[in-house]
Amino acid sequence: METTAPGSARAEAASDAKGTFGPVDCRKAKCIALTFDAGPGEDTPHLLDVLKEKKVPATFFLLGKNHVLKHPETVRRMEAEGHEVANHTWSHEILTDKKPDEIRAELQKTQDAIAEITGKKPRLMRPPQGRTDDTVSEVSKELGLSQILWSTTAKDYSTNDSALIRKRTLDQAGKDGIILLHDIYKGTVPAVPGIIDALQKDGYTFVTVPQLMAPAEPVPGTVYRP
Repeated sequence: METTAPGSARAEAASDAKGTFGPVDCRKAKCIALTFDAGPGEDTPHLLDVLKEKKVPATFFLLGKNHVLKHPETVRRMEAEGHEVANHTWSHEILTDKKPDEIRAELQKTQDAIAEITGKKPRLMRPPQGRTDDTVSEVSKELGLSQILWSTTAKDYSTNDSALIRKRTLDQAGKDGIILLHDIYKGTVPAVPGIIDALQKDGYTFVTVPQLMAPAEPVPGTVYRP
């Protein structure tokens, strides 16, 4: 699949582009995006407390079934506190194994569930395991969804060691990067304060994924990978 880096989208934005900036202009500042997949979960409210205390915005790619439906108040809080609420499908099926109608259902049901809670349909999605193809892109475009991959993964699904999750994340972090973590695993949320502190000390500003590409706006169907 052909992908576009957020930094490239930013550099190629038209002079009248209307993408919304975050706390800084990432054309000038050293920016990085913190993203969380497959929630909300039991630890997500505590994660939101941490992000609020540290004044850090994040992008949450949410699962519909057993997550959005189970934790509507957490979803509402994400939106209210300025995080980007995004789509990670209904049931974490691999989209490249599905027919177009099945792909559409996986994404549309989550779009509708989130919109019912927040009043807004997501504009971003992350395909499970990052697996996408032309068919997934076409359906995403039809639903107004850009696809967001990542540059940094701690593989936190394979360990509950918070120190290791922190180390893996910091070792891979770079300017205009997108960090992938999961707020549903026990070791992850305890690792987040140390990740934030270390990266801020290193001069990074945290932004949401759309803020990372401002003044460009996410283009539906396009696959973004730093």
